[in-house]
Amino acid sequence: MTGLQEQIRPGIDRIQPYVPGLTDDELSRKYGLKRVIKLNANENALGPSPLALKAIQRELAVLHHYPDGGSRLLRDEIAEFHQVTVEQVLVGNGSDDIIKLLSETFLNPGDEIVVPAPSFSQYNFGAAVMQAKVIQVPLGPGFEYDVSGLADAVTDRTKLLYLCSPNNPTGTYLRHADALWLLERLPAQVIVVVDLAYNDFSNKPDRLIETPELLSDPRVVALHTFSKLYGLAGLRVGYGLAHPDVWSYVHRVREPFNVNRVAQRAAAAALEDVQHVAASQQLVYESREQFLSWAKRHGVEAIPPEGNFILMKTGDAKWTTERLMERGVMVRAGFAGLDEYVRITFGTREENDFCLAQLEGVLGQVAEVQSHNATSVISYKLPPRSVSVGGE
Repeated sequence: MTGLQEQIRPGIDRIQPYVPGLTDDELSRKYGLKRVIKLNANENALGPSPLALKAIQRELAVLHHYPDGGSRLLRDEIAEFHQVTVEQVLVGNGSDDIIKLLSETFLNPGDEIVVPAPSFSQYNFGAAVMQAKVIQVPLGPGFEYDVSGLADAVTDRTKLLYLCSPNNPTGTYLRHADALWLLERLPAQVIVVVDLAYNDFSNKPDRLIETPELLSDPRVVALHTFSKLYGLAGLRVGYGLAHPDVWSYVHRVREPFNVNRVAQRAAAAALEDVQHVAASQQLVYESREQFLSWAKRHGVEAIPPEGNFILMKTGDAKWTTERLMERGVMVRAGFAGLDEYVRITFGTREENDFCLAQLEGVLGQVAEVQSHNATSVISYKLPPRSVSVGGE
């Protein structure tokens, strides 16, 4: 449309829309596959909470009614679960929704946010929408958090600072003591958004957790999601915990029916599904050992993970991903600065076995190509025999 670019808000044309990868159905059609293993979205391999499914079934008969605009029933359940007041809870259409709401509430053009790099891309998206500047602080050796670097990156223009622990896509975590050290050095105007989407999969005793002390700090927002541990990714429901004053302003930009009634009821039921939670956590612990053991045997560098996924260095990640898709396995690649790494979500034991068998075949294929043609156009490199699977 002629002249449309002049009408849009400045900065919108520089935002790249999210482009999802192939679905399992699309991949099946493209390569003529009868079976596809989907290990690219950090989904729960055990599926949704059974208690949530029962709640969904009960709710179907009343879909002609609007949802509770304030998600009060779910907020009550979350408040009891975390032993906080209901005023400290805000529910969103996934944690993505809350990230965008925080951006819309606090950021002006020219403001700054500080983020670890690489990390979850939605932090940058929220800033871009509001024309704020993103200050990226690279993770340190072994993808450890550089809290000194984060503190040094803060200026008088900084409004938000994001901490994802365990971090997506690296799987590394932030220590609680390091988070407290950082908070002591941040000015009052910096809101620290702690994204704990994968924290329930970690069993590190020194990891960052929500203590009453942490939540009493008016600068701290803690984000959670029902997509991972509870297996409700398709319903898009997440929540944040923070000082009531923070949410009193965020509510002013929140849509009144931002979470549908099915998602609200399913999430409330999932909070009580201790059996599903325990089974999901146990599967991740077993998968973690399975992948690390495989990596050690095959000389593949693997970052010790604390989420429900693992980052593995395989050379040319894009090429690896394409070859695995041809074999019916979907993994993730292409993260900024991680061109040699693939991120693999843990599946069931059988799915993990299939994935690792195909990965071994891909690595063998590369070795054969390289041995016969040193000038091959394939830029994929077989990883060195050294392995990094122990320690932090």
